[in-house]
Amino acid sequence: MRKILAVLLVMALAASMVMVVGCKAKGGQLIGIAMPETHVQRWVKDGFALQTEAEDRGYRAEVQYGDANQPTQNQQIQSFLTQGAKALIVGCINDGVSSVIAEAARDKVVVVAYDRIIPNSADYDYYITFNNFKVGVLQAQSIVKGLNLDAASASAPKLITLFAGSPTDGNAFFFFDGAMSVLNPYIKSGVLRVIGPYPETSADTNNFQRIATENWQAPIAKTRMENLLSNDARSVTLDAILAPNDTLARAILEACKADAKYRGKLPVISGQDAEYDSAASIKNGEQYSTVFKDTAKLAEAAVILVDQVLKGQAISIPGAELATGDLAEIGNTGKKYVKAYLLDPILVTKDNLNVMVDAGFYDDRLDRGILLLN
Repeated sequence: MRKILAVLLVMALAASMVMVVGCKAKGGQLIGIAMPETHVQRWVKDGFALQTEAEDRGYRAEVQYGDANQPTQNQQIQSFLTQGAKALIVGCINDGVSSVIAEAARDKVVVVAYDRIIPNSADYDYYITFNNFKVGVLQAQSIVKGLNLDAASASAPKLITLFAGSPTDGNAFFFFDGAMSVLNPYIKSGVLRVIGPYPETSADTNNFQRIATENWQAPIAKTRMENLLSNDARSVTLDAILAPNDTLARAILEACKADAKYRGKLPVISGQDAEYDSAASIKNGEQYSTVFKDTAKLAEAAVILVDQVLKGQAISIPGAELATGDLAEIGNTGKKYVKAYLLDPILVTKDNLNVMVDAGFYDDRLDRGILLLN
């Protein structure tokens, strides 16, 4: 009986909290939240976190997901504008979003680019993200450590192949360039050899396009890896793979597991986003590393930024720094430099998987997350 009463009490408290939040948000200004897709787990989490943060501060908030289709996202943003949104938080799909961002500017709506620059637009002023060049640096550093490259020799070089993210996502270029800033010296010294296309930087457009993964689609990465294993990498055994995020890393590993050469030992492979399935893979000795970007903190920072701009306050975001110097390039839309606020990423390997658990990153899967520590 006591258990039943306790459950009923918890349900009543939860219902009252929902009512309080609903009442608090009902009369607030509308913030439209446009996320790019749902096939990458982190965007679903981000959408929920952004909505929760906005409503906790008394705003109304609506989230829409663009299904990796820019015209669909444009329609969703136009709907926000029709509803009278005072601010937009946009994780865009590609530069086709610029037309509706121009509409928002004409309506004097505050626009914050969220974790992806809105390219080819001069119609907004703010961008919040992680230090994405550093993300790539961390990915490459994990490969250097995993291969013990500092002890390698040119007479027996380690073999690596390179993958990049979507060419329509400006972050993909920073991830790659950060990684290559670490890997290029090892390649030039001969201790690391690239199998397949080798763009030294993303500025090598032709080769970068050959390793890029349109819309971050896992099937594309898996197919490319299968083709590599049947062609350029057929007569060699790869020691490492630079993969730009976790979704792609797992797809690439699937292709490797189907090749008899890798059934005993998989290549050292990087990742990003600290997806639960990749954390489990790291624990099991498959994926080597990921980069943890605490998107709950990013969502909080984005809403703080919107709140301060709407209230005409000086911008001061805990845990975020305004990009300056060389990093100011992160805020280059191609038509202007916006103010880019950066949070720090964290490299995660088997040695520190507790970082995400301690941050409560896995939400309802926390119990499963705790298993990572055992």
